[in-house]
Amino acid sequence: MRPRRGHHKVGVGAGTSYPERAPVQTPRQYRAVRARTVALAEPLSAEDQLVQSTPDASPTKWHLAHTSWFFETFVLGPRAPGYRAFDARFTFLFNSYYDAVGAQPARGDRGLLSRPSLADVHAYRRHVDEATMRLLERDDERDGARAIVELGLNHEQQHQELILTDIKHALHANPLRPAYRPGRQVRGESPEAPPAALAPRRFEEGLAWIGHEGAGFAFDNEGPRHRRFQRAFALADRPVTCGEYLAFIEDRGYERPELWLSDGWRECQRAGWRAPLYWERQGGTWMTYTLVGTRALDESEAVAHVSYYEADAFARWTGMRLPTEDEWERAAEDAPIEGHFADAGRLHPGTARRGMFGDVWQWTQSPYAAYPGYRVPAGAVGEYNGKFMCNQIVLRGGSCFTPAGHVRPTYRNFFPPAARWQASGIRLARDA
Repeated sequence: MRPRRGHHKVGVGAGTSYPERAPVQTPRQYRAVRARTVALAEPLSAEDQLVQSTPDASPTKWHLAHTSWFFETFVLGPRAPGYRAFDARFTFLFNSYYDAVGAQPARGDRGLLSRPSLADVHAYRRHVDEATMRLLERDDERDGARAIVELGLNHEQQHQELILTDIKHALHANPLRPAYRPGRQVRGESPEAPPAALAPRRFEEGLAWIGHEGAGFAFDNEGPRHRRFQRAFALADRPVTCGEYLAFIEDRGYERPELWLSDGWRECQRAGWRAPLYWERQGGTWMTYTLVGTRALDESEAVAHVSYYEADAFARWTGMRLPTEDEWERAAEDAPIEGHFADAGRLHPGTARRGMFGDVWQWTQSPYAAYPGYRVPAGAVGEYNGKFMCNQIVLRGGSCFTPAGHVRPTYRNFFPPAARWQASGIRLARDA
């Protein structure tokens, strides 16, 4: 495994930098990403779009506004001469966590923003889009506008995923358990072949190159590229299935403290976990809630909505472990990016298939921390990733809610270990 060459930096404003690529972010691509966000919200009523069912999740209306706030704050304000803000109050209302920009409402209070109205938020999006399009059509790279727009579009794709995972949590909290898309079947459910038996793939010990370098977009936390020594290990060729996880439940996995990390056992008892989020028994049948409604559990599908604690307990129960993120990346370096992603419209994990990407994010055992040589970029945009390098665990691979093309082998997602509302699953590893 050799390092990728040709790496250098290009400024993107606010003192930060990201890997260089050809300036391909055209007005057409900007329109496509922005339109996709609006389309994801279309099945929802105005009432749906205000609900915040947990402080971890945000209302759809807030996502629509915040992604516009990002372009207004980091693209238009510094780079569009004569730009006039749509509403000066929005600088405060729709700031997420950028303290260098100013104050923001408490994260758990986003569901209280009944004003501005949803119509006003859409007007805000149109206002920002018109100004950004005029800026892009100048085709002038001297101010780094296109590079920061590219960051903004990748940021918006992250929020597209959050729109789906957050509204799933909100609709499930409704006693009626309404569907995001009523009456629409989960695509690809019956034609898929059953999952193959787990077949761990062996990797010999040695030095592995980890992290992004070269052409193509990447977030700052994906670099610098560096070497890590790895002992020989084996990695499962597919994620764990619902049926395999059901065996853990039936073997009293949630009742055996010897399988759990201490923090995980306390959280399991406090929260009353007995199965993955969205699973429940009705009579003698396990059911699961999906964005198209509640249905019987399909044991062949990749298990989703488990915390790091549950994933780790399951791995201990099998006699295996979770992979490190550098083990995962080594295995994924040359793997095709195939699987169920959001663009296919399924919006639910499919049959656990051989491959490294799609269907479910996969917990690793690695804490989210800086790579050797990493420096938090200066300025407000530098708050994007670096400030969260504490009390988080890395996940890899993308899920059925992730836009296709938004994942890559070096992509580092991260969440607190108790998080379950994301489509987080399990891939097993062991020492070889």
